Amino acid sequence: MQTYTLTRNSLLAKVFSGLFMSLAVALVGFYAGSYVPRPLLGILSIVELVMIVAAMFIQRRRRIGLGFVLAFTFISGMTLYPVIAHYISVLGAAMVMEAVGVTAGAFLIASILAARTSLDFSFLGGFLMVGLLSILLMGLVSLFIGFSTLMQLVYSLLGVAIFVGYILFDVNRIAHNGVSVEQVPWVVLSLYLDIINLLLFVLRLFGVLQNSRR
Repeated sequence: MQTYTLTRNSLLAKVFSGLFMSLAVALVGFYAGSYVPRPLLGILSIVELVMIVAAMFIQRRRRIGLGFVLAFTFISGMTLYPVIAHYISVLGAAMVMEAVGVTAGAFLIASILAARTSLDFSFLGGFLMVGLLSILLMGLVSLFIGFSTLMQLVYSLLGVAIFVGYILFDVNRIAHNGVSVEQVPWVVLSLYLDIINLLLFVLRLFGVLQNSRR
């Protein structure tokens, strides 16, 4: 299969337009999630996980399409509904919107820095992978051993730092090295997951900070 490489500006425009579309579809999915019974949302969470694993394997042999990404983000939006609804009940709608704003601001700043700087952030790859495995392990441990407020704060800050780092890493890589047209949907999916995970850790951080004030 022949591949076509885009210029840097065209590539970034294509990636960010695809990302905007995926976030818009996720928002529609989030609205739809309010009408989906909780047991079905549990099944959709499993489907979401299977789709991520499938995308990783598909990407090695052939390219995933934008349709796959949009289907995933729609399901992701639905499964996010109970999580966001929980934070709204605990933190209030205003603070949840503030967390969304912080996430959007962090993404924009990190993306502009990564795209415009001459620095190469590829060295972050190994550190980010170790960090990601660390928070996954900490998350598993927290299911069995309750974290203190300090440990919850460390866990939340580490998660925020890791996914801001992944945004820097991913945007910098495509700005400096480029990708083929066929790889754009995979890049869009990667950035979407960076943003959603960053939002979830920002919400967790807000929750820890609010509890520490009580």
